[in-house]
Amino acid sequence: MQKYLVKHGNSMALVIEKPILELLGADANTLFDITTDGQTLMITPIQDKKRRAAFCAARNKVIRNRPKISRN
Repeated sequence: MQKYLVKHGNSMALVIEKPILELLGADANTLFDITTDGQTLMITPIQDKKRRAAFCAARNKVIRNRPKISRN
């Protein structure tokens, strides 16, 4: 599947269609882990509670250390 990014305020967004979200077992309340190797973007739903807690802690650390980052 090929997609274009769409403008969302001052940012860009990737719209993920409902059938793909259903396939992943994800919805609007699912937290995603976003990683890159500099060329590839990987978006993985976080469903494990321990992994989700670790992700939230890391995200909060980034927000504390870089207060200008958008919190959308």
